[in-house]
Amino acid sequence: MAITRESPVTVLSGVGRVRAEHYAKMGILTLGDLLLHYPRAYENRGDVCLLSEARTDAKSAVILTVATEARCVRLRSHKSFLKFRAYDDSGSCEIVFFNQDYLRTVFPVGATFRFFGRVEREKNKYTMSSPAYEAWAEFASLPPLHPVYRMTEGIKPAQIAKDVAAALELLLASEEDPLPSELLERRSLCTLAFAERNIHRPTDTAALAAARRRLVYDEFFCFALGAALTCKREKALGAPPCTNSDISPLTRSLPYELTGAQRRAIEDIARDMASPVPMARILVGDVGCGKTVCAEAAMLIAVQNGRQAALMVPTEILARQHYKELSPFFESLGISCALLIGATTAAQKKRIKDALVCPEESLRLQVVIGTHALLSDGVEFAAPGIVITDEQHRFGARQRALLSEKNTHAHLLVMSATPIPRSLALVLYGDLDISRIDEMPPGRQRVDTFAVDESYRERLNAFIRRLVGEGGQVYVVCPAIEEREESEDELTLAEIALDGTAIKSRPPLKAALTYAKELQEALPELSVAFLHGKMKSAEKDAIMKKFSENEIQVLVSTTVIEVGVNVPNACLMIVENADRFGLSQLHQLRGRVGRGERKSYCVLVAGGEGSRVSGTSLARLNVMRTTYDGYRIAEEDLALRGPGDFLASGEGGTIRQSGGLSFRLADAGEDVTLLTDATLDARELLERDPTLESTPALRAHVREMFTVEAGLIS
Repeated sequence: MAITRESPVTVLSGVGRVRAEHYAKMGILTLGDLLLHYPRAYENRGDVCLLSEARTDAKSAVILTVATEARCVRLRSHKSFLKFRAYDDSGSCEIVFFNQDYLRTVFPVGATFRFFGRVEREKNKYTMSSPAYEAWAEFASLPPLHPVYRMTEGIKPAQIAKDVAAALELLLASEEDPLPSELLERRSLCTLAFAERNIHRPTDTAALAAARRRLVYDEFFCFALGAALTCKREKALGAPPCTNSDISPLTRSLPYELTGAQRRAIEDIARDMASPVPMARILVGDVGCGKTVCAEAAMLIAVQNGRQAALMVPTEILARQHYKELSPFFESLGISCALLIGATTAAQKKRIKDALVCPEESLRLQVVIGTHALLSDGVEFAAPGIVITDEQHRFGARQRALLSEKNTHAHLLVMSATPIPRSLALVLYGDLDISRIDEMPPGRQRVDTFAVDESYRERLNAFIRRLVGEGGQVYVVCPAIEEREESEDELTLAEIALDGTAIKSRPPLKAALTYAKELQEALPELSVAFLHGKMKSAEKDAIMKKFSENEIQVLVSTTVIEVGVNVPNACLMIVENADRFGLSQLHQLRGRVGRGERKSYCVLVAGGEGSRVSGTSLARLNVMRTTYDGYRIAEEDLALRGPGDFLASGEGGTIRQSGGLSFRLADAGEDVTLLTDATLDARELLERDPTLESTPALRAHVREMFTVEAGLIS
């Protein structure tokens, strides 16, 4: 049997049932999955120094010759350690390995190794504890960058590296490169074989940059192809024409008049839904511009025409919020509405699933609002009419495609609160028609915005104390969850420049967990809590409930609160390391306050302790201080810093894009030139070959990289 990327990992020598089960827990089932399990970082072992030059606060690479025989010492606790001495021209070092007696014969006297680890120094004595090691020869170069894979229970990183190497040998020798040779030449791209070898075991930084560039291009190119093919398939299937577009029941229930922009967007939606061709539209608008009402109108149109409506949002907090706001209106019209989230009980989930597929229209569930739970097995629709995804930038292509698959013959509306310049919207959402809401509802107050540095910390704490004393509440947003775990000697893939000429710097990022503790100590009379995306849904919901009920006065959070959270009593937004965020994201965060009657403020804290803020960063923050129109902010960001920053977001220490795309390596902000090139190339190829029949290898590659079920691209 031929071995392919779809072959199970058990075809590798030494991978039995137990290890395969551990791999399965990581989502690795096939050889293709294994090759897509890229290193999280790389140890820089090529920067070799003498023992006397080694840093004590970071790992170092040293080349040492073994001076004494390795001796094993056993302890009463049944533990043991192996130790020997090794030297270079600047001194000698005692090297110790714990509970690894089998290494006794690995280090013969006179042999030379490259050791990598932390060198401890006490006066003139050096020691290394359990360093990594590689046999060294004067005329045989060792790779300078060593891959670091994510830890997982049951499989050591070294074993992952060994299995990846075996998979590479099995697959790459006979595989055809899926990209046409003309594209490789035109875009100066390396081959896939070179890229996959050097992403896992780079020969040097330049090879790693070339590998990443090729794989990033692949992700963008395959995304563009996959999105276009999926959209083409959906349009070919047709959709139910929803010709009854009377939304007067909705407009009569509103305590305000729709803005002109909202009316135009609803007209776009109604016109699309009246057609037998499925609507594929994105609704883009500023925070607070009223996109939800437009979605409500779309759902009403679907239900009035005997169809069902599904609204999917990225968090349970937002799902509950939408359900609380929308269900009273629908139920007042006799329209059934349900909430389906991870926390929904099993019995209630069964009732919802049964009601969604009920053949009798009068008993059928008409509107469902939920999270990724809508994608779970058993969630089907008897009469799908419209699928809506809110906060599109939090979903990847796979989620959108899977929800569409459950709703074959349905119209599609996606929404995003990221105002995107027209020039980039065509690239990011080329498969969707675009409606822009560029008008805010009357009466929305302006949030006074200030940019400060660390010297204002005491005054800022006093401002927090004052506003809370007046009954208000405060958000503090930090870019990281906790202090960076990676050591300084590691490089992440995001820090490798595509041209291989530069390594991006990593300024210190304020961490939510640490800062919440510091703030509680500085303001002991206030109730301070923290929130981040890695917490369990129940924990996040409980904290947000307490914050919305003013039991928590100061909420320190990562950007998880950016998405749709509505607490009208919150009147101060503080953003730490504000110079590290995109302007449009800062604008979205600012939109979390000023939603009630209290006078509201946004304070952008630039830089960190001991760090200077560049002139460009100050210019960008000045835009935030003086500009309140989201589209103007997006255009200014594009002009000041290029397209990267207005898509920036993330948590956990790395600020990454979130512009509607979900990739392993690519960053739609940082890699925008490659994104544009790949998108244009994909469109050009599809004009010549709409079904990719002439390139079967590419067709298969798109299925793999686009990560949708094979049936979605037919």
